[in-house]
Amino acid sequence: MAAEKKDTLQFLSVVESHKGILYKIANAYCKDAEDRQDLIQEIMLQLWKCFDSYNSHYKYSTWMYRIALNVAISMYRKEHRRKDISGPITDQILLLADTGYNNEIDMKISLLQQFISELKEFDKALMLLYLEQKSHKEMAEILYLSETNIATKIGRIKERLKQKFAHTLNQL
Repeated sequence: MAAEKKDTLQFLSVVESHKGILYKIANAYCKDAEDRQDLIQEIMLQLWKCFDSYNSHYKYSTWMYRIALNVAISMYRKEHRRKDISGPITDQILLLADTGYNNEIDMKISLLQQFISELKEFDKALMLLYLEQKSHKEMAEILYLSETNIATKIGRIKERLKQKFAHTLNQL
């Protein structure tokens, strides 16, 4: 019983130290506050279930990213299967049209967030890690890819984002 309490306290300490990971991933994968809470709860459950099998060769943050991204991607896929997009006008387009930007930087940040949210689940996860300034080595450990593959994918995603920026800014 004492060991179980120690494990619980250690788990809570680890989660508290790295809770920003949970919120970043939830914000990236869920627009609705209720959905974000559901995702965070599911991530917490999976983290707890996997806590006994934590591999100390990795940082806790790497372990948490790996589990949290897998849960987020799984939930994202399930949710997308349930929803059908009824027309060409999406919430993001309406939001973009309705947003009053204070300056050009705000507009570009908003566009970047929009473009990242439109990426495939895996690419979105990769860009979250990239924007967190994780090294290619850390990203490779989290996503189970080689560092070379990480670099190639990031280069391709950045190129697509640049093209989207150019196209969008030319239309404004």
